[in-house]
Amino acid sequence: QVQLVESGGGLVQAGGSLRLSCSASGRTFSAYVMGWFRQAPGKEREFVATVSRSGDSSLYADSVKGRFTISRDNAKNTVYLRMNSLKPEDTAVYSCARAKISFSGLKWYGDEYNYWGQGTQVTVSS
Repeated sequence: QVQLVESGGGLVQAGGSLRLSCSASGRTFSAYVMGWFRQAPGKEREFVATVSRSGDSSLYADSVKGRFTISRDNAKNTVYLRMNSLKPEDTAVYSCARAKISFSGLKWYGDEYNYWGQGTQVTVSS
């Protein structure tokens, strides 16, 4: 069983920055694409970013492109989400996820992931 644990959320003013971390258990971390998703109150979960197994390619939602950066450290079994120039509309619970299929390409649909963390709250004040 894979466990994903997020950290790094909090309250920040608009224009500020945060770095989220997601630590994964298990010895096969590098075999899987990882992703970040978020869900705001009353809204559906939405894709934020995904990173390839090696970390050399990534994909972002248009709403965060140019402000957020996803990365990973396979030696530490950890994926990160650096968030700059935060806006009040970025307020949400952010969750990391592991793709269903090993050695796959980038994934941006939630149903292509089968392990999820519990989420970390990010609140951006105006």
